[in-house]
Amino acid sequence: MLKLEEKSNSVEEQPLTDAELDDAWPLLDTAERVEGFRLLNEETAEDFFMRLPSSDQAELLLALPHSRCRALIRLLPPDDVSDLIQELPEERRREFLDLLVPNTRIEVQALLAYAEDVAGGLMNPRYLRVRPDMTVGEALTYLRRQIRSTEGKIAWAYVIDSNERLLGLVSFMHLLASDSNDKIKDIMKTDFISVTEETDQEKIGELFAEYDLTVMPVVDREGRMKGIITVDDVVDVVVEEATEDIHKMGGTDAFDEPYWRVSFREMIRKRGGWLTVLFLGEMLTASVMAYFEKEIAEAVVLALFLPLIISSGGNSGSQATTIIIRAMALGEVRLRDWWRILRREISVGFALGCLLGIIGFFRIILWHELGGLYGEHYLLLAVAVGISLVGVVMWGTITGSMLPFLLRSAGFDPASASAPFVATIVDVAGVLIYFTVAGYFLSGVLL
Repeated sequence: MLKLEEKSNSVEEQPLTDAELDDAWPLLDTAERVEGFRLLNEETAEDFFMRLPSSDQAELLLALPHSRCRALIRLLPPDDVSDLIQELPEERRREFLDLLVPNTRIEVQALLAYAEDVAGGLMNPRYLRVRPDMTVGEALTYLRRQIRSTEGKIAWAYVIDSNERLLGLVSFMHLLASDSNDKIKDIMKTDFISVTEETDQEKIGELFAEYDLTVMPVVDREGRMKGIITVDDVVDVVVEEATEDIHKMGGTDAFDEPYWRVSFREMIRKRGGWLTVLFLGEMLTASVMAYFEKEIAEAVVLALFLPLIISSGGNSGSQATTIIIRAMALGEVRLRDWWRILRREISVGFALGCLLGIIGFFRIILWHELGGLYGEHYLLLAVAVGISLVGVVMWGTITGSMLPFLLRSAGFDPASASAPFVATIVDVAGVLIYFTVAGYFLSGVLL
C-alpha cells in the first residue's frame, strides 16, 4: 500500500507498472484499485484491463468516467463484454450497453439471452468464414477483410453454406500450403467436434481436454453456425468448476470474490449453512452413543478407541469419495459403472480394513505388555477393535464410493458428496458397528 502511495506522489517521474499493480491488486479496495489503474500509462492500462476477470472489470467501470469506460469496454470481444455486463447491477446495464458500437451491442444482447454456463453464453459470435465454392485465392482475399473484427483468432476458417450451416473447417496453414486455384470444399476438414448452444460448460471443458482443442465451433440444432469457443474461455470455465468442486468437497459454498474481499457476513453465510447441517448430522452420533451409555459406563476402556474407529472410517470414506469424483470429472467412470465400482471398493475396503485392524490389534497387545493398561481381557478387546476396524473401514469405503453415484443419478453434482458429509454418515455407522462387535466379544466379560 505504501508503495502505491509513493507512486501516486511521483507519478510523473515513474509511472506504476502493471506487475506492481498485479501484486497489490487482491489486497486493494475499490478506491485504491481505481487510483492504481489511473497511474498506469494508457497502453499498459488497456492490457491490464483486458487481463482482469469480468467482476473486477465491472468494478473499475462503475468507478471510472464515461469517456474512459467507452474506450475500455470497446476493447473487449462480444463474449467478454457479455460476461462483464452480467457482473453489473441490473439498473446500470443499459447505460454500459449504450457505450458499444451498434453492431457489437446487437451481438452482446444476443449473448445475454443465454445462460452463463452454456456454450451460447461462452461463445464469441465473431469468426472467420468462407464459402465451399471459393478458390483458395478468393478465400484468402475474403479473409483478409474479416481479420480485424475477429480479435486475431485466425487459426481456422469455418466453411458455411448459404443457409449458415457449418460444413467444415480449414486451417490457415492449409490455405497457405494449397494451390490458389484449389476449391475450399476439396481441402476442408469435415470431421470436427462441435457443440450446440445449450451444451453445459463442464461438458465443453471435457471435450477440449479429450481432443486437445484450441477452438470449437458452436452450432444450433439445425447445424447453423453461431460462434466459436476458444481455449482461453475454457480455462476460465475449468478454474471456475474446479473452485466450485473444491469448496463443495470441503463442505462450503464457493466464494464469488478473492478471500480478502469476502465480507465477514458473507463468510458466515457461506460456511454456516454447511456447518449447521453437519452439526445436526453429528447429533445422530451423540444419540447413538447415548444408546450405548450402559456399555460405556461398564467398560470405560471401550471409549478410548472410539475416536480411532470412527476417524478411520471417515478417512477411508473421504478417500473413496475423492477418487470417484475425480474419475467422474475426467470421464473415466460412468453412472452405469456403479456395480463394478462397488465390487472393487468392497475388496479394497476389506483389504484396507484388515491392514488397519492388524495394526490396531497389535497396538493394544504391545501397549498392554508395556504398561498393563487394558486389564486381563485385553486380547478380547484387541480382537473387538481389530474386527470393528475392518467393518468400519469397509463401510466408509462403500459409502464414499457410492454416494457420488447416488447424487448424480438424482441430478445433483457429485462434488456435493463432501468429505465432511461422508465422515458424518460414517461416524454414526461406526459407533453402531464398534459397540455391536464389542458387545458380542465382551458380553459377560466386561459388559
